Amino acid sequence: MFYCFLRIILKLNSYMIFLNKIIISIIPFLPKGVVRFFSKKYVAGIDNSDALNAVKILNYRKESATIDILGEHTSSIKECNDITNAYVELLNKINIEKLDCNLSIKPSHIGSDLNYKSLLINYTKILKEASMHNNFIRIDMESSKLTDTTIKLYNDLKLTSSNIGIVFQAYLHRTEKDINKLEKGSNIRLCKGIYKEDSSIAYQNYNEINKNYLKLLKIALEKELYVAIATHDKALIKECVKLVEKERIEKNKFEFQYLYGVPMNEHIEMYKNKNFKIRAYVPFGKDWYDYSIRRIKENPKIASYVLKNIFS
Repeated sequence: MFYCFLRIILKLNSYMIFLNKIIISIIPFLPKGVVRFFSKKYVAGIDNSDALNAVKILNYRKESATIDILGEHTSSIKECNDITNAYVELLNKINIEKLDCNLSIKPSHIGSDLNYKSLLINYTKILKEASMHNNFIRIDMESSKLTDTTIKLYNDLKLTSSNIGIVFQAYLHRTEKDINKLEKGSNIRLCKGIYKEDSSIAYQNYNEINKNYLKLLKIALEKELYVAIATHDKALIKECVKLVEKERIEKNKFEFQYLYGVPMNEHIEMYKNKNFKIRAYVPFGKDWYDYSIRRIKENPKIASYVLKNIFS
């Protein structure tokens, strides 16, 4: 009986892998209107007012937020400057409306593809504005090609302000060493990692990634870093909660983060019942289409989930 059940599961897994590949190949050719129907749940609109309205709703529900203007790999100085100014404007509006919201910014969106000097100037401008309003900037982590640049940027900006944080990815082999180099009080977001990386530099196995995630979380908390625990993996969340409670970590030393639109109601209620801080990652902007397509391609496992949402 057990072996029959196992064979059925294996067949279903093979079927889902095949289905995901088919969906991934089809999605880019679907009309934008169809993709937009899906993306509306996961992208908080096109402009500032859309994003800020989403944040107001989150704040009303006693949740914090972090905003990301969609886009990456910007190739012109003018566009990088325009995006930088857009982030500065957002910080002003967040301050005026007294919202519980900070910013998450990708290096490739405001200069890393041009040169490090431009990147540093743009982040410094945004960070100066954030510090003036006692707000906070998170440097998002992209593929491993940018890991060294991102860490250097974080270290340089940390010299001028403490209102800056960084992201680390649990599937990269190097992350333990990177976290161990951080000073006490540093602020990190710990995620699994979504970019396709070679097995020589990144864990590929689900269990290995989860095991390393918990190891890194324990190291970070022992080093007295502030940790944003960012995952939608229900089994992993359960283990993270066990860890912070077993180690009796003060609740002002960590928070849980989730991606806007991902159904996490059960866990959000659990966080609230335990008085854990919760923050939603809120993407918005004119590049919603590329973001939606990229999300699907980067994580084939969600392809069938996407299709279900489109037609449900």
